[in-house]
Amino acid sequence: MKRRLLLSVSALVASAALSFPLAAQAFTEGTDYITLEKPLAGGEGKLVKIWSYACPFCYRFDVGVDPKLVPAIESKTNLKFEPWHLETKGNFGRPASELLAALLLQDEAKGLNVESKDSQFKKAKDAWYTAYHRKNQRWPEGEAAFMKTGLDALGMDEAQANALRADPKAQALTDHWKAGYDIAKIQGVPAYVVNGKYLVMTQAIKSLGSFEELVVMLAKKE
Repeated sequence: MKRRLLLSVSALVASAALSFPLAAQAFTEGTDYITLEKPLAGGEGKLVKIWSYACPFCYRFDVGVDPKLVPAIESKTNLKFEPWHLETKGNFGRPASELLAALLLQDEAKGLNVESKDSQFKKAKDAWYTAYHRKNQRWPEGEAAFMKTGLDALGMDEAQANALRADPKAQALTDHWKAGYDIAKIQGVPAYVVNGKYLVMTQAIKSLGSFEELVVMLAKKE
């Protein structure tokens, strides 16, 4: 499964560089997507991405797919892109989720998209992604060292970060993201859920164009 997904991701990332229009195609339930038996609470009106800083496939999608997919989806549908960090994967999943949730709330208050260069969420996410996947850091010194990687990118000290993480709204959002665990168990991460109802089967995606077309189709589906 991992090798199959790796090949799929590589092909998808390569296709992201292409801008040729693709012919419309039919999508099959059970192959290209599945209808969730239990809808994802809070996923209504959104394209939710469930991901982890420690997931190599999440990183590849983040770099090669999301920057093109997300603007296209938000321009063609009423869906809002929302990343949910999975705290059960990675040694520092919970503290990462707490800070990311707080930063996402700050960005939203400022009207910043998560793909914006000024997004605090993006700065921390990119710092951890780069350290883990490009520099092979695993932070054997512990949580403080892990957090410092993100905080240095933000220009924030530990006291400020702890205050943000402890905020009730940030804690509530972090706990809300736990619902993504049941989705991740179906096919791993990254997992893209459309409108809280439909899970994209990422291993079946052939190109960026087909991915976009599938999400647009599912956004219109009852």
